[in-house]
Amino acid sequence: MGLDTARARLVGYLSQEISDKRVLAAMAHVPRELFVSPDCYHSAYDDIPLSIGFGQTISQPFIVALMTQALKLKGSEKVLEIGTGSGYQTAILAELAKWVVSVERIPQLVESARQVLGKLGYTNIEVHMAEKTLGWVAGAPYDAIIVTSGAPHVPDALLEQLSVGGRLVIPVGSRWEQDLLRVTKKKKRNVVENLGGCRFVPLIGDDAWEN
Repeated sequence: MGLDTARARLVGYLSQEISDKRVLAAMAHVPRELFVSPDCYHSAYDDIPLSIGFGQTISQPFIVALMTQALKLKGSEKVLEIGTGSGYQTAILAELAKWVVSVERIPQLVESARQVLGKLGYTNIEVHMAEKTLGWVAGAPYDAIIVTSGAPHVPDALLEQLSVGGRLVIPVGSRWEQDLLRVTKKKKRNVVENLGGCRFVPLIGDDAWEN
């Protein structure tokens, strides 16, 4: 089976659970095979996470689509991504938002993601080496924030960088298992929704897990 056929089959499978047509179109457009190692090409469109080295993974496509859908992007937003990783989720976000700021703590992944995203021609993405404080304060406030690693709780530092009415999608729980939460920031009391169980590598940094 060719990669184009495999990608179309994956999107068809995702459409059974994902209702946002813009998210499905982005998943159909972004070539996931460019974000995995050559020995994983044949698995690029299987609905599984894949190793990208350094103890990190490229997330399962269903989780990418679910988290992206949960952000409720319309096209005018500035989005912050915590954990660039391979850059695949970053590319999906760039298809759907006006501007994407992404931070990553592993230098080799910062460089490789910049290269792939640049090769694909994206001009609405900036990838930064993560600082000690979670997020990227210089670009705040953000309309939406997505965290692609598991946190012990919802970090105040990220809520502070979120606009009122903005959405934070983040896995929260132990180092091994989490619940995927959507936190909508309100002036008085934030709204928290549980989107189901998930498993992510730990979020490392201040207000998160120690390395």
